[in-house]
Amino acid sequence: MKLQSKVKFVNKDKSLFFPTLRKRVDNYFLENSLPKTANTAMLVKSVVLIATYVLPFIALLALQPAWPLGLLLWFVMGLGVAGIGMSVMHDANHGAFSNSKRVNDLMGHTLNMVGGSAFNWKLQHNILHHTYTNVVEMDEDIQDRLVLRFNPHSKVKFFHRLQWMYAFAFYGLLTLYWVVAKDFVQYRLFIRNGVNTNTAAENRTWLLKLIGMKVLYFFVVLGVPSLFFGIPFVQVLLGFLLMHFVAGIILTVVFQLAHTVEGTSHPRPDEHGNIENDWAIHQMNTTVNFSRHNKWLSWYVGGLNFQIEHHLFPRVCHVHYPAIAHIVKETAEEFGIPYMENKTFGQAVRSHIATLYRFGRLPSLNEAIG
Repeated sequence: MKLQSKVKFVNKDKSLFFPTLRKRVDNYFLENSLPKTANTAMLVKSVVLIATYVLPFIALLALQPAWPLGLLLWFVMGLGVAGIGMSVMHDANHGAFSNSKRVNDLMGHTLNMVGGSAFNWKLQHNILHHTYTNVVEMDEDIQDRLVLRFNPHSKVKFFHRLQWMYAFAFYGLLTLYWVVAKDFVQYRLFIRNGVNTNTAAENRTWLLKLIGMKVLYFFVVLGVPSLFFGIPFVQVLLGFLLMHFVAGIILTVVFQLAHTVEGTSHPRPDEHGNIENDWAIHQMNTTVNFSRHNKWLSWYVGGLNFQIEHHLFPRVCHVHYPAIAHIVKETAEEFGIPYMENKTFGQAVRSHIATLYRFGRLPSLNEAIG
């Protein structure tokens, strides 16, 4: 049995919330003659963020600046990696960048350019995270990460009591683990649990492509500077690690601020695999916005501070989220459904730290029941 077929949402109250909301959002785009995909601002942003990753690398090779300036360039590349992840590949791999599948595939593979796998990301993010948000059996984003506990259902360990202090250091390892090992771990996992529905032959071909992409990535980023431009390998390696540490912290914090904060729920399916809730209301109960009115932050994080709108309308380009947010909020209030948000980035970070603190001490709900 496929993993995702084991859990399903049962709208027992036959809520009309989402049909009503979807009609109102559709009317917004129709009345304003707007496409739901990227606009000129999105195209400009994509060029800027890709350049933030590519141009510093070219400058490293061409100019070979002094070591401190070289590190600064690697730091800027880290900002570019995070920006591409949040604002470019994210929309494209949701099919929200363009009406053209070819364009979405092209822009979605900017993830491969920074060392990841667009194919695996779609399985983890689009299928598991977006469908089963905060359902611990399904959503990899809230499953335990060795020394980190992101949900109230897994077993609490003694060291979790300190996770609110050390978590951010581990967040910096996210993209490094991703480019080195995570894609291969997920390759096996998604075949085993049925999320990857390719044939065995297709997966063998895909594995060879994945290996080839990784080899090319590491050769370009680590090999070329030393082999062809004479930059000491130690300097290249340290810069590479700095780049990923910067990108890892940014990406992990931004994504965690949407779901691992105060107020979100972590429902479990019953013995039949049912979650008795409307899917859209489940998204409202497990997702929190932050800093909706901070235009600079919204620009850089690709609308991920509008996570409610994104989870309800993932195929709408994020540049439209500020405009439809009031529709979502007003409709939620009309149906008596919570619209959760932290007004500022700082408030959201404090809420995340408080949640880490609570999960570090809260016994597993399974253990409490037992």
